[in-house]
Amino acid sequence: MVELSIEPYPSGTTFLIPRSPAPSPHSTLGLIMAVQISPSILSADFARLADEAAAIAAVADWLHVDVMDNHFVPNLTLGLPVVESLLKHATLPLDCHLMIEEPDRWAPGYAEAGARNVTIHVEAAQSPVRTLRAIRAAGARCGLAVNPGTPVESCEDLLSEVDMLLLMTVEPGFGGQHFLDMVLPKLRRARSLVAEHGTAVWLQVDGGVSEETIERCAEAGADVFVAGSAVYGSEDPARAVQALRAQAERATAHAAWAAHPQPGLPG
Repeated sequence: MVELSIEPYPSGTTFLIPRSPAPSPHSTLGLIMAVQISPSILSADFARLADEAAAIAAVADWLHVDVMDNHFVPNLTLGLPVVESLLKHATLPLDCHLMIEEPDRWAPGYAEAGARNVTIHVEAAQSPVRTLRAIRAAGARCGLAVNPGTPVESCEDLLSEVDMLLLMTVEPGFGGQHFLDMVLPKLRRARSLVAEHGTAVWLQVDGGVSEETIERCAEAGADVFVAGSAVYGSEDPARAVQALRAQAERATAHAAWAAHPQPGLPG
């Protein structure tokens, strides 16, 4: 976070400008942007969250936190108090994915608490522009998520308001589900929309991402990968993150979309 003093506002007025995380120190890819891995603590041991976060801190880019309210999705996980506690111990930036009703009411609070990215669902938001701007104003990146059955074209007019578009590759609510290949064409369309609009938007996939599916996701256009069971269901979570990153980088290096750098991003 940086503070910027601007005239002609009164002396002492400050404005908070979100700062993007530095390029991943773990990635060797130098085409469009670093492949980013965001392990999901939904598959971690909830009694040892600080230890589970530390296990992948040296090799991951984000720590993905799935917030579920048992209303928008049929599962109840954790909320703002746990996120606030986790922020005291986690060294990775928190990537909070809100699968909740009334995100317009609750989302800015996660950014204010210190989460570096807060993603809301287009299906749940009543005032997405206002909420996305509130998240940014609180100092975080903002993301917009779409369920498998929601056309990505419904988010086209909001691309200028988001830092990341999250495409669910399972129905939200539970970890350990099978990957839905039907989302891959939508991911390709999302990548095309981002390129057409000339926006520097990350494309994240969440659900069933594993060593069997991550290369297909990268080839279709994803550059941020949420992995839960594939990481925390492994005997060595850190090694699993490294292996997933290597697979994604190889696939991205040969992907057609990666041959054309997006405006505002290093080529």
